[in-house]
Amino acid sequence: MDYSIRFTQTGGPEVLQWTAVGAGDTPLKPNEARVRHHAVGVNYIDIYHRTGLYPLPLPSGIGLEGAGLVEAVGTDVGDLKIGDRVAYAGGAPGAYSQVRNIAANILVKLPEVIDFNTGAAMMLQGLTAQYLLRRTYRVKAGETILIHAAAGGVGLIVCQWAKALGCTVIGTVSTEAKATLARAHGCDFTINYSSENFVERVKDITGGKGVSVVYDSIGKDTFFGSLDCLRPLGMMVSFGNASGPVPPFDLSELAKRGSLFITRPTLFSYVAKREELVAMADELFEMVSSGKLKIEVSHTYPLQDAAQAHTDLAARKTTGSIILVP
Repeated sequence: MDYSIRFTQTGGPEVLQWTAVGAGDTPLKPNEARVRHHAVGVNYIDIYHRTGLYPLPLPSGIGLEGAGLVEAVGTDVGDLKIGDRVAYAGGAPGAYSQVRNIAANILVKLPEVIDFNTGAAMMLQGLTAQYLLRRTYRVKAGETILIHAAAGGVGLIVCQWAKALGCTVIGTVSTEAKATLARAHGCDFTINYSSENFVERVKDITGGKGVSVVYDSIGKDTFFGSLDCLRPLGMMVSFGNASGPVPPFDLSELAKRGSLFITRPTLFSYVAKREELVAMADELFEMVSSGKLKIEVSHTYPLQDAAQAHTDLAARKTTGSIILVP
């Protein structure tokens, strides 16, 4: 019997239950593949699903990212075969499982040079970094950017990728240890928001000009400060709510700060088309395979200890990427 993590009600980490499932015996739909996970990624969106901030029909599986081997394919699947190494981010929640049936069109083949742990740790965060830097706001050499939570999974990838593109990178962190980690991954300037005013420091670093773009996954606590860090006509990219959702605000706030732009993107809009997913994944895999990006798998937990992983992530005890091992 195979097992997965499921939950029947929203709440704290304790609602996550180790549950026997029969995915291996469930008939495949024509467009599905059966994947046996070797590693599963943990992301902040999983906490949003568990708490009900992003509601799911219950009972539900949880998790959006994994890597493993194809065990079977449906009759309509033509580009995958048994034994293929694959990774994915997205689709129906349910990655916290030993084996699952999943829509084949979200699976991408994982290059042999990238191991399963890295594959599971990089897909959601790496594809997020790709769309943030290459599509939502296409950064250019010579620009200065601000990334909040610079020592987190997305943050460390953004720091490296932006640096490789020729940007000056400013990152916020909560501890000196996290500052050291961020600097080791390409962050030029770190700001400890526990002891420093990040708006004042950004203005000092940029000579009062502000940055071209802010990438903000924190939400409520940093939102207006992030706007204050932007140069006129700058772009605010709000892509997460770690401190809570951003409250309603008057659009004139953007005008008075210099005709700012603002967007609230999600990865799943960018990968809705198969060809775009493949192109984004290919660029990510090239960056990792070339050594320009190093994926920090900083924390590994047994799959059945998913609740502890959630506890540590919410308490900001983690850096880099977190994986669960079935």
